[in-house]
Amino acid sequence: MTETQHLLFELGSEELPPKTLLKLSNALLDGIIAGLKTADLSFTASKALATPRRLAVLIENLQTAQPDKTVEKRGPAIQAAFAPDGSPSKAALGFATSCGTSFDQLERLKTDKGEWLSYTQAVKGQTTAEIIPDIIRAAIAALPIAKRMRWGSFATEFVRPVHWAVLLFGDKVIATEILGLTTGNSTLGHRFHAPQAIALSKPDDYQAALLDQGKVIADIEQRKAIIREKAEQAAAKVGGIAHIEEDLLEEIAALNEWPVPVTGNFDPRFLALPAEVLITTMQTNQKYFPVKNADGGLLAHFITFSNIESTRPESIQHGNERVVTPRLADAEFFWNQDRKQMLADRVDSLKTIVFQEKLGTVYEKSERVAKLAERIATQLNADVEHATRAALLAKTDLMTNMVGEFGNLQGLMGRYYALVEGEAPEVAWALEEQYFPKQSGSETAPSTTGQILAIAEKLDTLTGIFSAGLIPTGDKDPYALRRAALGTLRTMVENNLSLNIPELCAFALTQFAHDFDKAATQTAVVEFIFDRLKGYCLDKGYSADEFDAVMALAPAEPLDFMQRIAAVKAFRQLPEAESLAAANKRIRNILKKSDTRPADSVEALIEPQEIRLLAAAQQSARDILPLLAQRDYQATLNRLAGLRNDVDAFFDHVMVMCENPALRADRLALLNMLSEQFLTCADISRLQP
Repeated sequence: MTETQHLLFELGSEELPPKTLLKLSNALLDGIIAGLKTADLSFTASKALATPRRLAVLIENLQTAQPDKTVEKRGPAIQAAFAPDGSPSKAALGFATSCGTSFDQLERLKTDKGEWLSYTQAVKGQTTAEIIPDIIRAAIAALPIAKRMRWGSFATEFVRPVHWAVLLFGDKVIATEILGLTTGNSTLGHRFHAPQAIALSKPDDYQAALLDQGKVIADIEQRKAIIREKAEQAAAKVGGIAHIEEDLLEEIAALNEWPVPVTGNFDPRFLALPAEVLITTMQTNQKYFPVKNADGGLLAHFITFSNIESTRPESIQHGNERVVTPRLADAEFFWNQDRKQMLADRVDSLKTIVFQEKLGTVYEKSERVAKLAERIATQLNADVEHATRAALLAKTDLMTNMVGEFGNLQGLMGRYYALVEGEAPEVAWALEEQYFPKQSGSETAPSTTGQILAIAEKLDTLTGIFSAGLIPTGDKDPYALRRAALGTLRTMVENNLSLNIPELCAFALTQFAHDFDKAATQTAVVEFIFDRLKGYCLDKGYSADEFDAVMALAPAEPLDFMQRIAAVKAFRQLPEAESLAAANKRIRNILKKSDTRPADSVEALIEPQEIRLLAAAQQSARDILPLLAQRDYQATLNRLAGLRNDVDAFFDHVMVMCENPALRADRLALLNMLSEQFLTCADISRLQP
């Protein structure tokens, strides 16, 4: 039976960046697990633990040593292993030396592809204690740290200065050096409540020892649950409901080892400000949970968390209230000042902001977006005036004090100011909805004008940045073009908007005055957008070959594309699908390889099977015309599925490439007719069995 032990590694440091704590913690765990797998060391469970002052990994039931194994090395081929006089060649001798043996100890390996020199060696596994230090050092070196720092006279680098390291395997310390520290079995508790060292006897005791002796909750998920529960309880005491967003919950958990809730209040006069302004101020600047009433309106309270059990919690409360009041007063000032100037009066000031060197200012971008929005609105029979008005005002809130202070309120403040100024509600809401969807999976713009503006704004950015030669590569996408492309697709598809991507891109590109290859740029942008569509389809449960079957026809409208791929997926479930897909593949191959031109009309058929197939194909051609006019691709493919028996009979009894040239041309014409009918929906020959 394989012997196992639990493993604990903990790295103690100064307070780690709260927004990246969970990312660092998970990356450390992933790196160690990858190292263990490479070393062929098995275990039963693993867990990442993290607090503001520590990253830890617990591995359960880890093998105490690698398994012994036999390694077979292949050397030069036999014909290259000997000199003409029969003595070992330099290649053979070199292979023996690399294996740490002599030539006479080498073996011969025979396979059906030839014969080689080989060497089989029994390799004894190393102990886990020998391997683990290097695995941990490699995992730390690979952590996603944007900017590493040095401290004191040390040459080591990490995200923050480190102070202690624990490395326990069972009840034994693996003594090694990690980031300039010698590992041991001593950790530290809470900086204020339990600053003394805590000796750990084995990995199993880690969390309990920190909790009982150190006033530290090591599991960030447990801290998140505690913070959520205590915030909800604190809010209920003042008659409200805690407004908890996951990102902030995670950040607060990353700031506290021993979270203690504190309820604070602010002047109710600030409730006259837009709720989002107050929420942003409390969440972003102060890390507070706002409190709402049952109807969703804000109350003049907040919940914060302290990393200490104070003997005077009221002092913490009053301190936070003193800090938040000036911030809310600033927001109030911005709100009042901004409303003294209309959004329309700010349009000219957009000329002072450069969007991109080759693409001009934000003012010029707004003019381009307005023309593109006008074109889209016309195609959708929507309100052109609303679309162009929204496009011209779209970026004006960039020039307000509020957005200058709180950049994440861009668009939202435009909506508030537009409504106050008496703009049409459809226009005002579009100013916010131009940024929809704001993140992966979030809703697209609900209003028609918002949808038009969102598409126009994103397409202008996509085509403009591509025309400037700034195409995303690898992970680099500074203009968020991948998100813009996916947002464009989702807005079109999920709101049933029939819009032609190549045509809109071509129009957008005509508005740029700098020198570039318009045709090549259009092709690149369209391919980029439809590459994102593939990912979207795969996420929706469609297969790669279903996507390829539709993409072979290059539909110009994403909505049309999705209707086709849905039909292909449904068709695939039919009992006739596999046979017809194979027949279509055969038809395409015959037509591609044939030197004979199909006849213009079918007149010389003689076999009963081909005559029946012709009649069936002619009838199906008539039947699918109205279905295609309605874009009912599923019904079209269902109707074409009815051709299966006649197609099978044709191939069972008819020789297409016969010696009679007229008959051969007619049979090719029949196959071409069938191929064209199926290609009205997709190239089903691309479906894999």
